[in-house]
Amino acid sequence: TTAAETEPTQAAPQDAPEPVAIDRPDGEYSIEVNMTGGSGRASVSSPTLLTVREGKAYAKLLWSSAYYDYMIVGGQTYYNLTTDGGNSTFEIPITAMDTGMSVIADTTAMGEPVEIQYILTFYLDSVGGKGNIPQEAAKKVLLIAGSIIVAGGALNYILKKKRK
Repeated sequence: TTAAETEPTQAAPQDAPEPVAIDRPDGEYSIEVNMTGGSGRASVSSPTLLTVREGKAYAKLLWSSAYYDYMIVGGQTYYNLTTDGGNSTFEIPITAMDTGMSVIADTTAMGEPVEIQYILTFYLDSVGGKGNIPQEAAKKVLLIAGSIIVAGGALNYILKKKRK
């Protein structure tokens, strides 16, 4: 097997898929996404991160598996952004809203790489604040818990000093 047979083909930049225009200010939001296809064992987090740049929509998908190494959208290959061994993450353009968008994701979970076709549907009426994303909510919980621990420690220190 040659390297050309095992490496995914990178489409030329001019062939990059066009993300849909979205009537939101540039920034980060949440959006509900539904995925069908494959064996049904893998999933993507929903809601997921929606980034609006220059009026165009992009999704940052977090997979339920660490074994996805690339995705293909509209002929363009997007590589896994996760470098710490966590679950696979990809930023892809959203090319359709409220209708199925065909993508291919390559997984190595079964040993040999296998490209699997999925249909992603992003729901425009579900766009909300970034805090709706499970990972963002978890960050808030950890921040609050950390603040409580620090405040409790400070209070304990003050009470011990007063006792002396």
